[in-house]
Amino acid sequence: MLRLGAIARRLFGSANDRFIRSLQVGVAAINALEPDLAKLDDDAIRARTADFRNRLANGEPLDNMLVEAFATVREAAKRTLGLRHFDVQMVGGMVLHQGKIAEMKTGEGKTLVATLPVYLNALPGKGVHVVTVNDYLAKRDSEWMGQVYNFLGLSVGCIVHDMTDVERRTAYASDVTYGTNNELGFDYLRDNLNKYDLSQMTQRPFHFAIVDEVDSILIDEARTPLIISGPTQDNSELYKTINVLIPNLEDADFEKDEKQRTVNLTEEGTEKVEQMLMEAGLLTANTSLYDIENVSIVHHVNQALRAHKLFSRDTDYMVRRMPMQVGMGRTVEQDQVVIIDEFTGRMMPGRRYSDGLHQALEAKEGVPIQNENQTLASITFQNYFRLYPKLAGMTGTASTEAAEFADIYKLEVVEIPTNVTVARKDMDDEVYRTAREKFEAITTLIEDCRAKGQPVLVGTVSIEKSERLSDFLKKKKVPHSILNARYHEQEAAIVAQAGRLGAVTIATNMAGRGTDIKLGGNLEMRAEAELAAIADPELRAKRAEKLKAEHEEEQVKVREAGGLFIIGTERHESRRIDNQLRGRAGRQGDPGATKFFLSLDDDLMRIFGSQRMDGILTKLGLKEGEAIIHPWINRALEKAQQKVEARNFDIRKNLLKYDDVMNDQRKVIYEQRIEIMREQDVQETIAGMRAETIDALVTAHIPERAYAEAWDTQGLAHEIARVFNLDLPIKDWAAEEGIADAEIRERITDAVNRKMAEKVADIGPDLMRRIEKNLLLQVMDQHWKEHLLHLDHLRQAIGLRAYGQRDPLNEYKTEAFTLFQNLLVRMREDVTRALAHVEVRMEQVEPPPPPVEEYQEIHADPLTGENEMEGDLPAQGSVPRRTGSAVVNPSDPTTWGKVQRNAACPCGSGKKYKHCHGRFEV
Repeated sequence: MLRLGAIARRLFGSANDRFIRSLQVGVAAINALEPDLAKLDDDAIRARTADFRNRLANGEPLDNMLVEAFATVREAAKRTLGLRHFDVQMVGGMVLHQGKIAEMKTGEGKTLVATLPVYLNALPGKGVHVVTVNDYLAKRDSEWMGQVYNFLGLSVGCIVHDMTDVERRTAYASDVTYGTNNELGFDYLRDNLNKYDLSQMTQRPFHFAIVDEVDSILIDEARTPLIISGPTQDNSELYKTINVLIPNLEDADFEKDEKQRTVNLTEEGTEKVEQMLMEAGLLTANTSLYDIENVSIVHHVNQALRAHKLFSRDTDYMVRRMPMQVGMGRTVEQDQVVIIDEFTGRMMPGRRYSDGLHQALEAKEGVPIQNENQTLASITFQNYFRLYPKLAGMTGTASTEAAEFADIYKLEVVEIPTNVTVARKDMDDEVYRTAREKFEAITTLIEDCRAKGQPVLVGTVSIEKSERLSDFLKKKKVPHSILNARYHEQEAAIVAQAGRLGAVTIATNMAGRGTDIKLGGNLEMRAEAELAAIADPELRAKRAEKLKAEHEEEQVKVREAGGLFIIGTERHESRRIDNQLRGRAGRQGDPGATKFFLSLDDDLMRIFGSQRMDGILTKLGLKEGEAIIHPWINRALEKAQQKVEARNFDIRKNLLKYDDVMNDQRKVIYEQRIEIMREQDVQETIAGMRAETIDALVTAHIPERAYAEAWDTQGLAHEIARVFNLDLPIKDWAAEEGIADAEIRERITDAVNRKMAEKVADIGPDLMRRIEKNLLLQVMDQHWKEHLLHLDHLRQAIGLRAYGQRDPLNEYKTEAFTLFQNLLVRMREDVTRALAHVEVRMEQVEPPPPPVEEYQEIHADPLTGENEMEGDLPAQGSVPRRTGSAVVNPSDPTTWGKVQRNAACPCGSGKKYKHCHGRFEV
């Protein structure tokens, strides 16, 4: 008997169906405007953009213009691209405008759909970002859809790798900006790292973003944060000091689990290490190794312990004399710790363990210790995209992850109906006992399809398995293509022709290709390739006509053969990836078929319990080459996939909880940076910091309600001299009869303020204001970098709190907050001390080589700790960032801060700026 919910859905439709029906009113209104707009000339269509913007300026809501704007974009697309938006594409555009995720099947034209909400939301002039998965698609879509936007008077920009800051600023200033998730995220981090003027920042405040292949970017890549790292200070002596202590530990001092590759100190071991650290001067008396201020020492101890007790020379690594780059093109031979690949037994030069482990091994082996890299800036994609006030996404497969989208991003998934009913046949899975039998069955099916001219696309889960299938096909002499994930443009060309008669294509993952597989192949791409070498216009025209006729004939034959056949060589962990592969067949009502082949050797089948199933199949008499086929198998596999999806969701959610702690702090620091850059001067902020620093010093040495005999006047005088460079008779003041702590505080404040006033008069108010502002930003950046390093170390050690029945997340939140408060206190004192000691010198100095800012952009997987360099960066290299110059007025000193450091000083002295008005010393 049907459940009541199923009966209700049959009568009234699902919530998704009812929502789609509610949008049909808007579609009808858009269609009604089409005849009138078709009568207008191009100039009249373009003029509508200015009209919309005037109405916005007069207070009319953006939503009121949706029908007219969408109708205008449809007309512009017809005139520029020769494409007319379908009614379902209008529905998809409305869903995106509402800040939801539009699930549209492959081949439904998501790229064209985006033009509707992008145009509407670009009208306020605040910029709209369209996010793609690779540079090729960003460039292609910005040029292709850019024709529509340019026709309507909007500017279009595109962010790709290796652009200068000036080029990026121009692209972000456009009405519509295309770019990849990586480039946009890194630009956000770079804008808040070592930029000291608003004019240097590339991005504008965020407004609206549409994420293409939203599931790939916000789900699959969500576990991997974006990280910019740079070399840390030299900690080699600390590594050496702690390295000497570890051999003194006995077996009872630590617990080692070789299976999990973990080692931890016991209580006895902790006490012994604390005693040794005190003797070495690294730990003060009456403090614990696990006190929050010692988090960096804990990190070094843990890594040294791992190096000595878990990693073995000539098994996990070896020491070899190898060349090392030490300067511009200069190399020297020196001993290095080289990792050994655990699978192949080969050396892996250039690869280094992260988080200081490699340095601990270098200390253990007595070879030169190279500086480790530290995080300078970091953000997860979850927190980056949640910065947009309005966010939307589109993909062919999102409904299986609807719960995660709703929970993490507050995004609702709406399934958009297809323009033409799907005619694809999805067959039941075939399960074989061994991988060999499975691949033989797949090869047989491919041969059958080729015999009748049916094109085949085979999806594999890894490069290794695609090559294994390729070997089977080579033995049978079946011609085929294998997609290479490195070259997106070549991939697009291969995918575009995967629907040709008898074509066989093997692909590792079909997500995010951005190219439709058309039956009979892609005529435009084929013509472009074949006609390029023909110079004679007449011959070109004849060949083009012949190609068109051949294409139409081939289309008919492919349709008669059954359309594109999709073969899956095994199930992925996520149903969504399987659905992406399936969705490549049956676009726009085309015929097609899909089938998945599985074996008990597959990863998912092993998770599902293949040993028990293997025994059952053997007892049932399953013979060599025979398969089991039943809908129950499909349902069981789907449940297994749901369990894996739920586990991965929990992992991502847990990671986000930790990152949210850092994100709250990051937002405070970044907002303060922008606020400081926006101010003409920060005199009041500096004065407040000075007052708070004085108050903190006095309170620390003259406690409230304490007798005068208990006052530490000598310590206070020493601190005032250290911080403010003032020698004050505080001890004599305290000896005066009836003096209170408030009066001493007031005398110190007066003395400090007089000194700072004299310094301002000496240096000059304008220059002092610039020094204050630049110094405040520099100190803030330096402390934030150190804070990130402390948080990294804290994160690694905090899991041990679970052994004490304490929640690691709550412990992390508490201690991260304490670290942040300490950061603010230290920052106030350091800024105050630096300004009290600052001097401006006018001297002729031989100019040193121009400095190069060094950093690396890294994707770090927090689950494995492995780092993968972003883009084409060298494994141990550096990347200079280029910045644009700003206009400098020699008669206006307030603009001199924009002068490049090596440029001539605007004052006319003939010196470089950094050796004249740009020089001050802390």
